[in-house]
Amino acid sequence: MRISIFGTGYVGLVTGACLAEVGNHVVCMDIDQDKVDALNRGEIPIFEPGLEGLVQRNHAAGRLQFSSDAVETTRHGEILFIAVGTPSDKDGSADLRAVLSVARTIGRELAESQLVVTKSTVPVGTAVKVRSALAESGTGRFTPRVASNPEFLKEGAAVKDFMAPDRIVIGIDDPKSESQLRHLYAPFNRNREKIFAMDIASAELTKYAANAMLATKISFMNELANIAERVGADIERVRIGIGSDPRIGYHFIYPGVGYGGSCFPKDIRALARTAADHGHQARILQAVETVNQKQKQRLFEKISLHFGNDLAGRTLALWGLAFKPETDDMREAPARVLMEALWEAGARVRAFDPKAMPETRRIYGERDDLALVDDPYEALEGADALVVITEWKAFWSPDFERIKALLSQPVIFDGRNIYDPRDLAEMGFRHEGIGRRASSPDAADQPGNATAAT
Repeated sequence: MRISIFGTGYVGLVTGACLAEVGNHVVCMDIDQDKVDALNRGEIPIFEPGLEGLVQRNHAAGRLQFSSDAVETTRHGEILFIAVGTPSDKDGSADLRAVLSVARTIGRELAESQLVVTKSTVPVGTAVKVRSALAESGTGRFTPRVASNPEFLKEGAAVKDFMAPDRIVIGIDDPKSESQLRHLYAPFNRNREKIFAMDIASAELTKYAANAMLATKISFMNELANIAERVGADIERVRIGIGSDPRIGYHFIYPGVGYGGSCFPKDIRALARTAADHGHQARILQAVETVNQKQKQRLFEKISLHFGNDLAGRTLALWGLAFKPETDDMREAPARVLMEALWEAGARVRAFDPKAMPETRRIYGERDDLALVDDPYEALEGADALVVITEWKAFWSPDFERIKALLSQPVIFDGRNIYDPRDLAEMGFRHEGIGRRASSPDAADQPGNATAAT
């Protein structure tokens, strides 16, 4: 099939490359000519495992092209995907200006046989606005066909998620649109039925509902972790105890320093805003957002308390900057909240991340209180403590003796609970995790105490 995709961001690029991989002829359009030129040279603007090779292979085979020509891109596709950004507006709602601008552009050249699909994460009712924009710019020549096809891609596993999806949601209101989308997704639907066809409004809400549920689990576990610290419980033991219940499960119940990225924060706000626009106060969603914002400050509170609320002149080593492993995405990353608080308190940061340091430089530029280094152990040189904030696999089994030798104090703030507190106490470290009592060498020999209190 001939596919056109408007937007070469995270969703558009992954969608285009994966659809080309199964034999479709895909054109991805972007208004940024420099970005288009780079993509045509095989240069990928984001880090996503497997994406670079996929793009380069399909571009070389002629199945994947990049263009800044909206007219030709519109004329090319049997199915046209809108995959542009929908950032949070000032009131928390999704900013649909880019989506509707693309719709108006498409509408001027759209043929009656073409299907326009919203791939961007958009609130309920967006398809109605898109259809209206298409019709108005097309001077009402015909009633455009519109569908919704929300994405469910995890950053760090997006290519795998697209090629082997657990579900494919399509929102349609006519048989022809459903037939076209079923045909397009047939290569990804071979082992079992994964396509869930529904009305457009339900499809639009499904995306938000999924992210809201996952974000709620994260904030709920972080709330439990904060309770655990105060009552002397170990949240890791609690997690195992509740996760063994199949009604709860182990997914997304790991306490930490809050969620970030491009999806959860803005989607929670947008869904709450949609509810408010329809006269409903979504109290759980508001609480999820509040807990998450507070949780992002938790590590700074622990660090500040440990150093007597005087961080001026201190140096902290940070392992991890991206909001999660296997991505370079720094959008709403907990590391940003921590670094900015440390700088405000007069501290310096030495940081390492396997992929996100170029993005960190782009955001913050050159600063006297920020050193981005090429090796995790280099970050420790002269630092007063180590802070683990992103759970990259490279950080899971480090050389602890080397860490102790490089730090001015043997202190680790473990924002992802990847280390065992008792093991670290036996090696002479003070360990502070999330929802676990702080452990230190003088408490390491307490019998049965995996999280010895100081």
